[in-house]
Amino acid sequence: MKDFLPLKRIDYIEFYCGNAKQSSLYYQYGFGFKLTGYSGLETKNNQKASYLLEQGKIRFVLSSSYDDSSPISEHVKKHGDGVFDVAFEVEDAAKSFEETVKRGAIPFIEPQTFKDENGYIIKSAIRTFGDTIHSFIERKNYSGLFIPGFIDAKSKAPEGITDTGLRSVDHMVGNVELGKMLHWVDFYAKTMGFNQLLSFDDKDISTEYTALMSKVMQNSTGKIKIPINEPAPGKKKSQIEEYLDFYKSPGIQHVAMTTTDILTTVSDLKKRGVEFLTVPKTYYNELINRIGTIDEDIKLLEETGILVDRDEDGYLLQIFTKPVEDRPTLFFEIIQRKGARSFGKGNFKALFESIEREQALRGTL
Repeated sequence: MKDFLPLKRIDYIEFYCGNAKQSSLYYQYGFGFKLTGYSGLETKNNQKASYLLEQGKIRFVLSSSYDDSSPISEHVKKHGDGVFDVAFEVEDAAKSFEETVKRGAIPFIEPQTFKDENGYIIKSAIRTFGDTIHSFIERKNYSGLFIPGFIDAKSKAPEGITDTGLRSVDHMVGNVELGKMLHWVDFYAKTMGFNQLLSFDDKDISTEYTALMSKVMQNSTGKIKIPINEPAPGKKKSQIEEYLDFYKSPGIQHVAMTTTDILTTVSDLKKRGVEFLTVPKTYYNELINRIGTIDEDIKLLEETGILVDRDEDGYLLQIFTKPVEDRPTLFFEIIQRKGARSFGKGNFKALFESIEREQALRGTL
């Protein structure tokens, strides 16, 4: 069948923040992003301040409002800082909007044209789970920095910020309420033409105390992957329930970013103050027996806390940050794929036990 929604790539991810200026410094110093663009009062934007951060193919936009009653301020009041928009570059933003809406998507922004001296973009958007949206960005007639309204901000960037080796967005995970996973799986299938890559139930993702279920949805090319999680009944409160309690609705739980050298990247991030989940040292005792021979030194992986898993196509290395805000909601995954197309099923138990230890410290387990 012809792909009715050909998505070129993830164009950017926009975070709504209480103070985007300060948050942008955290992502620059902590994760090695470069400040490349800015929109705000100095650019005649009296609605919000936005900072464009880039590393590899990753683009983050951090935005704050000047008005305490604006949708941005209401979003931050309800959720804390979090992902508002996962935007996709498309060939035709109007057609993307039309195709998704006629299949059941709720409109958020009808196709609009934004112009400056470098040409124009067309933007449209639809609603997804919670207060999250997907924008469609058509930029074939635009040669500017990012989108109209942004100016080059490289001269405003702090000196000495170095790249940490992050290269692209591998996937984004959405958390939804109990009983709603299949609804949103169906939404991505019918409305956006995604297909199911993998499925995990509470037998795959569980510990003595908590469990969850997950289905991995991907677009027709497999470039864009969105796992959808929902809690499963357990003895105690799962990480999904904790997220929903603090975020106050479904939303993006974490963003996974790729690197080609995870040992170097993670070591660098740790030196900058980024905190990671840890697993017991016993995890590494049987690692080679479980996943076979790998290129990396097991001792170095143990010292860094990196997890390893294998599938029929190869293996992957991954590690997860602790929540990057005071509310235990948003966190990041750093992942290096060496052929593997899966998501680390063999690491689920160790990972979730690590999350439970953090929940216990917070008193939310």
